[in-house]
Amino acid sequence: MNTLLVPDIEILDILKSKPEVALRSLYRSYYRYVCSIVFKMIGDGAAAEDISQEVFVELWKRRETLDVNISLKGYLRKIAVNKTLNHIRAKRMDFEQEDAILLLPSTENSSQKILEAEDLQNAINIAVGDLPERCRIIFGLSRYEEKTYREISEQLEISVKTVENQMSKALKFVRKAVIDYQNEKKSENI
Repeated sequence: MNTLLVPDIEILDILKSKPEVALRSLYRSYYRYVCSIVFKMIGDGAAAEDISQEVFVELWKRRETLDVNISLKGYLRKIAVNKTLNHIRAKRMDFEQEDAILLLPSTENSSQKILEAEDLQNAINIAVGDLPERCRIIFGLSRYEEKTYREISEQLEISVKTVENQMSKALKFVRKAVIDYQNEKKSENI
């Protein structure tokens, strides 16, 4: 059974036949909603607006192959959360890379170590991307935005215990990804 609301189905049909009209309608209907989701996660109005616009650009890029099996609102929420986490991760990695460059010794091994660190970071990023949405948001706010569990609970309007449980779940998942990565590297070196 299709869970889309009738207006969503109509908008999706229009998005394929008259994309500009549909996108304007979606933008008017959902822009504030998307902005509020992003703002709750990062607390920066200007960045929230930029990311929200990226959500609609992404929708535009996918318009011809769009296959939404949840409500359009839910689909836009998912894109917004992923774009926001990518923004948080990129912002965090920029700072980390600048710090790493300053600390790099000038040895021949350093480029190999950088590549290994990048591979490990990619494995971690994939693991984080595979987390369930709520878990991924909480992990991103904690690890990339360095928010406390209390701040996260207040921002997302959930209990501190829920934040703790979700972080525990996320950390177990990420640790497993790191161990799997390390085991894979060991087997390559044998």
